Amino acid sequence: MSTLYVLRHGQTEFNLQKRVQGRCDSPLTELGVEQARGAGRWLAARGVRFDRMCTSPLGRAVSTLEVVREELRAAGEKDLPPVEPMDGLMERSYGVFEGGPQADVPTELWDPGESLVPYGGEGSVALRKRVVAAMTDVMSAPGVDCALAVCHGSATLQFKLAWEGLARCPQDVRLGNCCVLVYEFDPEALTFACEKIVNQEA
Repeated sequence: MSTLYVLRHGQTEFNLQKRVQGRCDSPLTELGVEQARGAGRWLAARGVRFDRMCTSPLGRAVSTLEVVREELRAAGEKDLPPVEPMDGLMERSYGVFEGGPQADVPTELWDPGESLVPYGGEGSVALRKRVVAAMTDVMSAPGVDCALAVCHGSATLQFKLAWEGLARCPQDVRLGNCCVLVYEFDPEALTFACEKIVNQEA
């Protein structure tokens, strides 16, 4: 068995402004940077050593990973693997609602099912299939016993929902900025079992 750490990005300006991010982007706030530092310190305190460090290519995720890497280096980790952007870890597209007020989205924001498809957005079935395939690719590479994947709110939620039946911890937990979800990966069955969800204030 191997271990996957899934990390949501830190707070962004769009989060504060209650604007839809999706595939568009927004920089981390000062709090968002501190949340990423907290996640990095949490990982460092547990002596986690990664064989792969993957991220959504969107700026807010890449910036979060860079801050985490700074904290791991500060804790003495000198041999970090390279940053690997992966399109499969991107947030869903919200179609015509990208960049606009969250209040304009006529459905639930993080788990809208297929309601966004008529507006040019990505449905939850497609998103779940995409993010599960990406996480499986992360863990299936030769020599990977422990990996980090930096992702987004709705994408992380769909990944969590895909594996709730195998979870070993409560799943009715909010996914705050820079929350960490810890999964055990079974390389033979290609399944993920959630062992822990940690929010910054927890």
